[in-house]
Amino acid sequence: MSEITAAMVKELREKTGAGMMDCKKALAETGGDMEAAIDWLRAKGIAKADKKSGRTAAEGLIGVSSQGTKAVVVEVNSETDFVARNDAFQELVRGIAKVAVSTDGTVDAVAAAIYPASGKSVSDTIKDAIATIGENMNLRRSVALSVEDGVVATYIHNAVSDGLGKLGVLVALKSTGDKEALNAIGRQVAMHIAATAPLAIRPEEVDAAVAERERNVFIEQSRASGKPDNIIEKMVDGRMRKFFEEVALLSQAFVINPDLTVAAAIKEAEKAVGAPIEVAGMARLLLGEGVEKEESDFAAEVAAAVKG
Repeated sequence: MSEITAAMVKELREKTGAGMMDCKKALAETGGDMEAAIDWLRAKGIAKADKKSGRTAAEGLIGVSSQGTKAVVVEVNSETDFVARNDAFQELVRGIAKVAVSTDGTVDAVAAAIYPASGKSVSDTIKDAIATIGENMNLRRSVALSVEDGVVATYIHNAVSDGLGKLGVLVALKSTGDKEALNAIGRQVAMHIAATAPLAIRPEEVDAAVAERERNVFIEQSRASGKPDNIIEKMVDGRMRKFFEEVALLSQAFVINPDLTVAAAIKEAEKAVGAPIEVAGMARLLLGEGVEKEESDFAAEVAAAVKG
């Protein structure tokens, strides 16, 4: 058997996109034969899956699942919306969400958890699905919320199937009151969050850096008025109060009844619940949020395919 050099491993990695250790193993298994190593990786599904891992996956689905006083929302990406409509992909995302409920909700924990249908980790199950379906996929985000007593309400906007869609929301409400009534107001608040995307639950919880950036913008805008500094300071303070009202959940006008703030709507719901309600947490995942999508010329792709 010929010696497996670093240069050989590098060459195989560049040709297949497979991981360094997989390439080294493939060369060892095939006696250093480059073409045989490529075939070995393809047979294992490694080259096919890993070679696609560099492609942008900004489509896919958001999945939610709940169990008792805990719920989770996950984002699993694919390259195209066509795959997101595939029954097998939908079942995969639904299954991952169910598995995620038994973890702490972090991406690493969910990825390492065992997916019952395959007996493998979620990460390896996704990798197998890449080889089968033929598109890059990845578990991008996962958030879990729980309460000791109360509910974690869930909402999927424009659901494509049970618990699956393009936008998912969780709202954790603490209360000793009636759980059915609590879940009803929780779902309404979740719908509100889906519509308004608040930055925090309460004004004091808005990220300090975000608030400071807004304040600096308001200062520069106010200075253009030519007014003295003491007036500018009052102007900025007023605009900051308005800013916090607009971005903090509890101070926003409730989309279902704009005459009330969300805090007032929750207070009113306490009558039906029969106990005080505290908003303990929220999570909002919008599919592909923050991912730079690759712009492609579809006509050029078709022309290239025809020529090829």
